[in-house]
Amino acid sequence: MKVLVVGSGGREHALCWAIARSPKCGQLYCAPGNAGIARVAACVDIPADGLGPLVDFAKREAIDFVVVGPEAPLVAGLVDRLERAGIKAFGPSAAAARIEGSKALMKDLCAKYDIPTADFEAFDECDAAKEYIRARGAPIVIKADGLAAGKGVILCRNLNEAFAAIDHIMTERSFGGAGDNVVVEEFLHGEEVSFFALVDGTTAVPLVSAQDHKAAFDGDEGPNTGGMGAYSPAPVMTSELQERVMRDIIQPTVNGMVAEGMPYKGVLFAGLMIDPEGHPKLLEYNARFGDPECQVMMMRLKSDILEMLLACAEGRLSDIRVEWHDEAALVVVMAAKGYPGPYAKGTEIGGLEAAGELAGVTVFHAGTTADDGRVLADGGRVLGVTAMGGGVAEAQALAYAAVDRIDWPEGFCRRDIGWRALHRP
Repeated sequence: MKVLVVGSGGREHALCWAIARSPKCGQLYCAPGNAGIARVAACVDIPADGLGPLVDFAKREAIDFVVVGPEAPLVAGLVDRLERAGIKAFGPSAAAARIEGSKALMKDLCAKYDIPTADFEAFDECDAAKEYIRARGAPIVIKADGLAAGKGVILCRNLNEAFAAIDHIMTERSFGGAGDNVVVEEFLHGEEVSFFALVDGTTAVPLVSAQDHKAAFDGDEGPNTGGMGAYSPAPVMTSELQERVMRDIIQPTVNGMVAEGMPYKGVLFAGLMIDPEGHPKLLEYNARFGDPECQVMMMRLKSDILEMLLACAEGRLSDIRVEWHDEAALVVVMAAKGYPGPYAKGTEIGGLEAAGELAGVTVFHAGTTADDGRVLADGGRVLGVTAMGGGVAEAQALAYAAVDRIDWPEGFCRRDIGWRALHRP
């Protein structure tokens, strides 16, 4: 079959890498893709938010199945437009994708259907938000309501930081329209984990857990980013806890979405906080695979990803059994110096072949472009150096061995990805 993947990041490279291995995949396209994706798929020069041109391309090329990677085209309704054109697609409708596109909507859903989450209030006016914060005290969490590329959540240790966060989002408009409204949320203590499930409208099938590293620098210091590394599985997510998350969080959400008239189809990414007593609460939902979590998930996946995504889109997940490698996988993100602030583009990256020659290593590309045989940095997060090992420690050692083979003076990475798993008692 002819498959089109939409997106250009490390997540989409990992999806293309896995889909290309499926016997069901005949011809694979990616729009717009990147220098790494070009090795496994034909890249098409259409941006991920070019909804009309994407639908036109899919019709013209008789694409059988479209896999939408990023959240923005999902929230904008790309899946709806593809399905109206008679093209099968993986991902939620625009209405269902609002579970990520509006944090206030997600929190209201939790309140209505008794899904455990942090206490919250939503505001569309600065002074009212600040008055609530003054009454609640700190630490406290401030979230831009809309899409902010993973950077719209601000953890505030005191009232001054919280008031500054409100100004940053609502007055300075740092996230544009995403900050028209804010969610002010109780600060939860515990261990964060990313958990994923496929949903076909009514049936939910658990995938695996992972742990991301959001802060830019070692020791979880510095500003939040889109993610500087991840590993899977997350030791905190036991089989008993997974059953509880499916029962108390995922399935009530699926049922609630049906009741609200916006059934969810696609991957449901739950950001969870596990408190010191082992109780899970929902921090947020995302309507797509995580990045960089997708990279470690695709490395560990034994089953045919294309068959899984098709079953999800066709409403037959109850027929699917998902198998995983027992080994751990770990990804180290290499980013351009300055990220998540201003950074330079166009710097050359060497040593990629040498890094990829290590057994068990795959280097996924995110912000890269090809130029006359050279690979150039073209974004903030640029590479996802991913390794499989017998455990997190082995995967970590192998990933950093590969990082050390890459010649890119203008890049940086955290050197402690996986620290939480390695420091567990």
